[in-house]
Amino acid sequence: MDQSIAYQGVKGAYSEQACLNAYPNLKTFSCDTFFEAMWLVEQGDVEIAMIPLENSTAGRVEEIYRLIPKMKLHVIGEHYERVSHCLVGVKGSCLEDLKVVASHPQALAQCHNSITELKLKAEAKFDTAGAAKEIAKLGDISKGAIASKLAAKIYDMEILRENFEDIKGNTTRFFILSRDKYTPPFIESKSYITSLIFQVKDIPSSLYKALGGFATNGVNLLKIESYMGRNSLIGSQFHIDIDGHIKSEALMLALEELAFFAEDVRVLGTYEKYKFQTL
Repeated sequence: MDQSIAYQGVKGAYSEQACLNAYPNLKTFSCDTFFEAMWLVEQGDVEIAMIPLENSTAGRVEEIYRLIPKMKLHVIGEHYERVSHCLVGVKGSCLEDLKVVASHPQALAQCHNSITELKLKAEAKFDTAGAAKEIAKLGDISKGAIASKLAAKIYDMEILRENFEDIKGNTTRFFILSRDKYTPPFIESKSYITSLIFQVKDIPSSLYKALGGFATNGVNLLKIESYMGRNSLIGSQFHIDIDGHIKSEALMLALEELAFFAEDVRVLGTYEKYKFQTL
């Protein structure tokens, strides 16, 4: 049986492109929702899932922060994918033919200046690759889409302009999720990230005290996200990414202190820091 990696979106989605770049030997498996992709991993139907966590332009994918605590998956890696939008049309079309461009609202926003320059009417669709698939099926030379180069290849479309986005370097960070836990061995010369979630206790200055152990032990926090936890409006749940390996002495001491002021502490995983962050 071929090993598979699940992602949300139709064939040609940017998430599929990330899968192919990170795991070229795995079979990609398209899912309608993030929940479906993660559920397939949890049930053992696919080995891993490529799930977007945040984007340099659009910010965090809030749904993922709500889904991860409800599932028993482990973070075994991260992947950064540069998003380069293409303006695509049906085979044989050219820029002068276009009057309408369709895509996901976020892609349309990221290409607003380019769309305005060409005097095109923007139409919002559910996703980028889905828009390309729909336009290809219609066969109307006046309609184009903003999608990936992979989508253009899959749906046999004409790439009318590459790098169509207004801001170059737009990047999405993905979590690689697995049913099985894997912690790489601690090697001093390598850089690692440890991700965890926790709920603060209902005491004064609980967050300040919970994070104090990281400061006193010289541990760097790369990010912290808050959101409502436990299906309640009382108390917040936090996701933090920590610069370090779970087996390092400083981090172990910091987590000991965290336990005094937080509850439901769950380590999602320790993984090597993606090389993009060290450039």
